[in-house]
Amino acid sequence: MARRAGCCAGCGLLVLVAGLSSLVWLSLNAFGLVSAAGATKAVTAAALGLCVIAAVGIGITLRRVAPPVGDLIRAARQVEEGDYSARVPIRGPREVRSLARAFNAMSARLEVEETRRRSVLADITHELRTPLTVIRSQAEAIADGVNPADEEHIAPIVAATHALESLADDLRTLSLSEAGALHPDREPVDVDLLVNETIEAFRAEATTAGVRLDCRLAPDLPALSADPAQLRRVLGNLIANALAHTAKGGTVRVEASPAAAGVRITVRDDGEGIPSELLPRVFERFVKGGSSTGSGLGLAIVRDLVEAHGGTVAAESTVGLGTAIQVTLPV
Repeated sequence: MARRAGCCAGCGLLVLVAGLSSLVWLSLNAFGLVSAAGATKAVTAAALGLCVIAAVGIGITLRRVAPPVGDLIRAARQVEEGDYSARVPIRGPREVRSLARAFNAMSARLEVEETRRRSVLADITHELRTPLTVIRSQAEAIADGVNPADEEHIAPIVAATHALESLADDLRTLSLSEAGALHPDREPVDVDLLVNETIEAFRAEATTAGVRLDCRLAPDLPALSADPAQLRRVLGNLIANALAHTAKGGTVRVEASPAAAGVRITVRDDGEGIPSELLPRVFERFVKGGSSTGSGLGLAIVRDLVEAHGGTVAAESTVGLGTAIQVTLPV
């Protein structure tokens, strides 16, 4: 593009010089200061010819560049007004075609992000509405004297409040991840202690659900340089998810073993499994199966926290046989 602009500028300068030269020669000849010899006529004709050639070159260049640039200007105005579906035809000089392709890629990306933003807002609204409805209906029933203010009728309000708090924490974590501000406060973490403490926190819930909860840890696991609170949240999300999808009499097992330059922690269950069409998207936000009662943010939080530690997460599942979520973390 710079070369073409330089050529246009050079042609313009050539037109200016040739035009001035022609005027000077014609003026001198008109006042009789030079003779109208053959050399004078040749120079004048050459100058006029150069003017014509340069003018034609500039016209051709502008004719090739102006329409596609006009397309870009109109499409940019559409994007400015919020219409991210704007696209421009790929035409014109090579540099302008490259610019048009970049513009189309940008507007397509903006359109996808806008669609995703609207979908996320709709999902958040849906997730907020359920606990708020429970709180309002139970509180109004107690206030109107329909229900007594006892533990049985206050318990749903407390549970819905906890659900709102959990959702607020999840959304805060996701916003920090989006901003690149999810920085772990690293310290040495004993994997045995982390796993056993987290399992004990879910022991009562597992007993109530009739699910066996145990662990299988390899000996002499290396300590992790990690944020213990964030890793506890990762493991807690995985165990809670496994318990929610495992039937009475089933088993949820936490395994830990050495991996290449790190430790692999696996939460395995023999529950209902994840449908094959859902498995590739299981770590995306608000993605959940038809039987799930959660917000669809748990595994997305797991992925973000693990990746903030420089680790990886993967899922294996067979419908009817169970699911295994593997988290690999560097030491």
